[in-house]
Amino acid sequence: MDKKIYVTINHLDDFESQMFLKTEDVLVLKKDKKNTYDDEAIAAYTKDNYKCGYVANSVHSVARGTYSAGRMYDHIEDEVKCTIRFILVEEGCLIAEIKE
Repeated sequence: MDKKIYVTINHLDDFESQMFLKTEDVLVLKKDKKNTYDDEAIAAYTKDNYKCGYVANSVHSVARGTYSAGRMYDHIEDEVKCTIRFILVEEGCLIAEIKE
């Protein structure tokens, strides 16, 4: 990936993640191969291995200009790091930049 790649991470409110995440935090995105709801699910974890959300994978939840989990799934190994750039509290999501 040569250009900057951004993803939307949602379901923050499901994990109470909005309370402790901040911009510039590094997260690890891991393929969630056991997810029965979405076979392209990618979960987001903090450095302490706390699951804090999922990469958005629906046209209704992916922010414009960001990649969906489905678009990312085949382009990453089992995990990749990202840096939080924006936190959208009212929407319950954040925008993160994939690290090369």
